[in-house]
Amino acid sequence: MFPSIGGTELILIVAVALIIFGPSKLPEVGRSLGKTIREFRRSTREISEDIITDVKDVKEEVQEVKQTLKND
Repeated sequence: MFPSIGGTELILIVAVALIIFGPSKLPEVGRSLGKTIREFRRSTREISEDIITDVKDVKEEVQEVKQTLKND
């Protein structure tokens, strides 16, 4: 999705973040970013589990209909 970030790019990002937020706000910004990423991962995991469950349910229903049609 994103190209890999090398050392130079990482240093540049940290320097810009220090300039924009200052050294006192940087830990707070990092914590907020970490919480946001964790919440995003949790949400995507829940959505994936819901989709997998729904697909299994549909497969079971299709099998039941096939079995009913076979018996008729």
